[in-house]
Amino acid sequence: MALFEQMRANVGKLLRGIDRYNPENLATLERYVETQAKENAYDLEANLAVLKLYQFNPAFFQTGVTAQILLKALTNLPHTDFTLCKCMIDQAHSHPRGIKSGVSPLKIPPKSRFGAPGGGRFLGFSPKTPRFCPKLSLDVPKTQQEERPIRQILYLGELLETCHFQSFWQALDENMELLEGITGFEDSVRK
Repeated sequence: MALFEQMRANVGKLLRGIDRYNPENLATLERYVETQAKENAYDLEANLAVLKLYQFNPAFFQTGVTAQILLKALTNLPHTDFTLCKCMIDQAHSHPRGIKSGVSPLKIPPKSRFGAPGGGRFLGFSPKTPRFCPKLSLDVPKTQQEERPIRQILYLGELLETCHFQSFWQALDENMELLEGITGFEDSVRK
């Protein structure tokens, strides 16, 4: 924790004034995010500064650092940290290519009052027709594979925010590789 406290003081100085969004400070801020993950600490202000720098400088975007920021924000639910971080991530990194804004491959269209997606009774669907779930190809381009952890974490966040706790823990068990390098995540989420 001593390393974290020392870095916190240094980063606090960086975040004051115009240096907050200086891209030359990004490496220091990214190391600070990694220190937070290793030492089970959290600094929302610094994490938001990193995400803002990624907005200003998309070429510097780091999927791993962004994933750590989102996971740390998840540990602070029910506060709005996760939503703040989520809103600062460019949709190009959080949605698969070809899927329009507001639609996720993990979401199922809402049922109409007739029981099937989109009022299926008049479209030839019975209420017992299985819902449409798009198949995701295993031959995903490299950039989409790199962004996959972000989409997985956003899905985990959606499960927590909607109180689907059993589904959250099951999905987390299937994706434990997301937690590599994050100390105390499960205990922090339970609090």
